[in-house]
Amino acid sequence: MSLKSFLAKQFAKSIYKKTKSWADNPVQTQQNVFKDIIRQAKKTKFGIDHHFDSINNFQDFSKKVPVRDYEALKPYIDRVVQGEENVLWKGKPLYFAKTSGTTSGAKYIPLTKESMPFHIEAARNAILHYIHETGNADFVNGKMIFLQGSPILEEKNGIQLGRLSGIVAHFVPKYLQKNRMPTFETNCIEDWETKVDAIVEETYHEDMTVISGIPSWVQMYFEKLQQKAKKPVGELFKNFNLFIYGGVNFEPYRAKFENLIGRKVDSIELFPASEGFFAYQSRNFGIKNEEGMLLLLNSGIFYEFIKSEEFLTDTETSGPRRYTIGEVELNVNYVLIISTNAGLWGYNIGDTVQFTSLKPYLVIVSGRIKHFISAFGEHVIGKEVEHALKQAMENTSIQIKEFTVAPQITPTDGLPYHEWFIEFDPDGSGELENEDAFAEAIDNAMRNQNTYYDDLIVGKVLRKLVVTKVPKNGFQDYMKSIGKLGGQNKIPRLSNDRTIADLLKTK
Repeated sequence: MSLKSFLAKQFAKSIYKKTKSWADNPVQTQQNVFKDIIRQAKKTKFGIDHHFDSINNFQDFSKKVPVRDYEALKPYIDRVVQGEENVLWKGKPLYFAKTSGTTSGAKYIPLTKESMPFHIEAARNAILHYIHETGNADFVNGKMIFLQGSPILEEKNGIQLGRLSGIVAHFVPKYLQKNRMPTFETNCIEDWETKVDAIVEETYHEDMTVISGIPSWVQMYFEKLQQKAKKPVGELFKNFNLFIYGGVNFEPYRAKFENLIGRKVDSIELFPASEGFFAYQSRNFGIKNEEGMLLLLNSGIFYEFIKSEEFLTDTETSGPRRYTIGEVELNVNYVLIISTNAGLWGYNIGDTVQFTSLKPYLVIVSGRIKHFISAFGEHVIGKEVEHALKQAMENTSIQIKEFTVAPQITPTDGLPYHEWFIEFDPDGSGELENEDAFAEAIDNAMRNQNTYYDDLIVGKVLRKLVVTKVPKNGFQDYMKSIGKLGGQNKIPRLSNDRTIADLLKTK
């Protein structure tokens, strides 16, 4: 064992003990976070407008601070962007994480000197928890790659801005710098395809032990490596044994990844966002084979949860009930609401979660509140389509590269249906042989999970789903056409309209 491995194990043990201390006291931990962020923001413009000086408990807070999404909070954020101090949080932010996707264009998410360290610590602690769980620390001696956005930052009214992954790149600890790839110059390449080609050339002869990124884009990197090496990635990188990912469910990609790598590797799931680092996979609490990530309750974020069905249907002026950590239940779909030490208050990030354990609190990302299908009242969520596809692929050789689902409300003939756009992998062992049988298997899995969907099929409101094959690299071409190839960009699993579907149909 190298000295570096030994020290990593000791550090991992220490971090685990600290994590366990707050994980064993979840309600009190959240209460402490709540009191602290309210106290620090009392004299801000937002704090004064919402009477933070008279907030003594969560009930006060929920009455005075409504749930808002980015668009609703934007008048305050605009003032911060313009350089005004003490608006949402004390002083000015250190950075803005710039993202796209709202109706008004770019989003500017503030990162403060209080919030920024938690983004870094959470990513680090996820790896340390893995070391503590497995005893495997040898990978720290090899090279690590993090597929991410460019670290080049712009400046707006004295505040630097860029992609979150690019900002984080500036905070990599010194002890990891010499192990980290790609080079700064390569990381700065904006064109994703050019960047991946350069990363392949840089890493091809290295001892890569850890690879991290969104699965769809890591897959592109692996495919290029395999084409160059003429052998599986696991043979090229003999010591590659840890894959770190976030942003999407890995399961639809697993078969393809194992084919590209040529063997199984360990993985760690993360739940990061520009608004905060919410959770990471940890199996150190006696929960074996349990799906879910440890919700980070001690990271400057106060969490609230609203039941998805109530969020979508409650039209009363008081709004749907807001639950705190001690009130949540297992296997209920919740909209995630956060208040943070970056100045986001009662903020709806758009993600939905389900708890798989309450001791400790483990979550899975079940979808996006804006990414669902309920064109006919079926309330289909991301978790359901991912699980259905996984079930349909079991005991088959089918491999897929990407997929999305949309409703077909006005078919040229027959009943409406859900249309599944799937890019199969013809280069692997998974070329689709019996399209009808595969579609039937997905449909059955969907009906077993979602009673609303089943009722619509039985009631002949919908017919069974239709699978539409997407040509090779069809999803990549689509993302390129809208300027979102690579980086942190992801294909939505579900749409309630035909915007993506119609563009895919034209490819």
